[in-house]
Amino acid sequence: MAKSHDTMMTPPIEELLDRVDSKFSLVTLAARRARNINSYFNQLGEGLGHMIPPQVSSTARKPISIAFEEIAADKIVQTDAPEPVADELELPEGDASLSDDTD
Repeated sequence: MAKSHDTMMTPPIEELLDRVDSKFSLVTLAARRARNINSYFNQLGEGLGHMIPPQVSSTARKPISIAFEEIAADKIVQTDAPEPVADELELPEGDASLSDDTD
């Protein structure tokens, strides 16, 4: 029988680390989601409705705790950011308004 350790954090950090590839990824994912949850609660009275509400039922009051619970429940997963398209970042050639020459 595996020995369980009492921790102050629920869900346990070990359970959260099983869902991401590193501690850094966990912190980044949880912080981003906590900001989204905070924004959701702040805009409730405005009726905008474009933010995603918390995905778990929780007694926690802090957005970071709710974010950790969502990660533990596999409601929030880590994804890679889209790569920027190189063509959109290049300046057009021969544009006189962008050149440095002042002949």
